Amino acid sequence: MTRNNLDDLIAQGENTRLEFKRSISSANRIARTLAAFANTSGGTLLIGVADNGKIVGVPSEFREVHKIEDATDQFVEPALSVSYETLTPDGRIVLVIHVAESAEKPHYAVDESGQRTIYVRAKDKSVPTNKLIITKEKADVHELVKSPMTRTLIQYLRKNEYVTPERFAKLINISDYRAGKMLRLLAVQGLLLMIDKPRPVRYALKLAE
Repeated sequence: MTRNNLDDLIAQGENTRLEFKRSISSANRIARTLAAFANTSGGTLLIGVADNGKIVGVPSEFREVHKIEDATDQFVEPALSVSYETLTPDGRIVLVIHVAESAEKPHYAVDESGQRTIYVRAKDKSVPTNKLIITKEKADVHELVKSPMTRTLIQYLRKNEYVTPERFAKLINISDYRAGKMLRLLAVQGLLLMIDKPRPVRYALKLAE
């Protein structure tokens, strides 16, 4: 990755597939982000970049890599493989951690007490959920969005973090039951993520048009 590539990436801002960290506070906390990327659509973690996109660098590449390795080996189940590269823009150390969408999902983040939780990405956050709907084949997004109801849903989710079946039902004037079935089907097709922790069940946008 070049400096221009890094600048272009930072210019996107944090999103479903990109997160900034000044540094890693603990292995078990960063495990949530790594597991969420692997459980969703993959992603990139920039360590040494502040939330506002400013490149601040980290004091030690070794310490940050050690925490990442602890996270992937000890605090993610099943263990997760990631790749990384080091950049030194303006003499500051930035680690670029690449996480692919996993074929072995769901991956659980394990906290210090041993509790296992599934995390997924919803916009720029890693959020817990009790279940993960596994999509066996990639959906054709362009086919999915031909439906006016689906287009209305996508427009809503581009402005809002989540939608509930009840809210979607009111949005397109159908029953709560039918709205719930439609949302679950779109989750199975890979367009949405179902998040059911805490209740009520919500759905977030996974794929972009």
